[in-house]
Amino acid sequence: MRLRTPLALAGAALLVLVGPPLLSPGDGADTGTRIPGLRFMVPNTPGGGYDITARTAAKNAEDAGLTSGIEVFNLPGAGGTVGLARLAADHGNGKVAMSMGLGVVGAVHTNKAPKTLADTTPVARLTEEQDIVVVAKDSPYKSLGQLVQAWKTNPAKVPVGGGSSPGGPDHLAPMLMARAAGIKPKDVNYVPFDGGGELLASILGDKVHFGVSGVGEYLDQIKAGELRVLAVTGPRRVPGLDAPTLRESGLDTDFTNWRGIVAPPGLTDAERTKLITLFEKLHASKEWQDALKKNGWDDAFLTGDEFGAFLDKENKRVVSVLKELGL
Repeated sequence: MRLRTPLALAGAALLVLVGPPLLSPGDGADTGTRIPGLRFMVPNTPGGGYDITARTAAKNAEDAGLTSGIEVFNLPGAGGTVGLARLAADHGNGKVAMSMGLGVVGAVHTNKAPKTLADTTPVARLTEEQDIVVVAKDSPYKSLGQLVQAWKTNPAKVPVGGGSSPGGPDHLAPMLMARAAGIKPKDVNYVPFDGGGELLASILGDKVHFGVSGVGEYLDQIKAGELRVLAVTGPRRVPGLDAPTLRESGLDTDFTNWRGIVAPPGLTDAERTKLITLFEKLHASKEWQDALKKNGWDDAFLTGDEFGAFLDKENKRVVSVLKELGL
């Protein structure tokens, strides 16, 4: 088994941060897109979607000559809300940014987190990505239809794992699938994991019957034949994956995830502009465009106030979906 490790993806340093502030040492002269001492926080464990996105962005930015010495570190817990609280507390620090996405939006509500994304500075939405429904290579389920039939017969005995806490994308996707299959979402045996790395071990170890995760997280295991893809959750097939959509498989629903970057509150206009400019130039680089194709990510670039307005809409949408599903 070859897990898409952080080192393989970005060659950046990995550490779990505890204790005092995130403020980076050294000030230095800032010019252009270079932010000396810039750090990317990943609010879940290594190997998950936020981790892969952050480490890919860091490596691409350095390879494109936009900046250097970006440090990527993991601060997991409570679906990303531990990292969110730490970021919000680092008021005015323009040298740290957090990789995040739809999962953090949902986790804020399901964990009743004291801090929300309204307590951050929106920088950029980077990607949109379909989830995939996967099973281990020796699973008895050869198609989504076979899986759904067993699931409908006894939902409690067909556990599904996801790399996000309740309210996150890997939770919402199977809940929407269940509803489309005629299964009550409250009857679904959902097992949450803090990121795709932990989920992978449980799928391969037969602790869950199937898993739902982002396309880019398990491409190596799929290519190696260790995982079988039963379906993709978006409205269209993913190039390079031999898998139907949910609708093609008889479930009248679809679902996509997204990921982006936020920074602490209280930044100066200059600090905010410098971060946004860095990601604008990263987005335009060949390195990043190649990474989108390699990881099966759709380009969903949005910055600043427009990203902030999108976050507000997503927050309202997640609240509505959770209420509709009775969760």
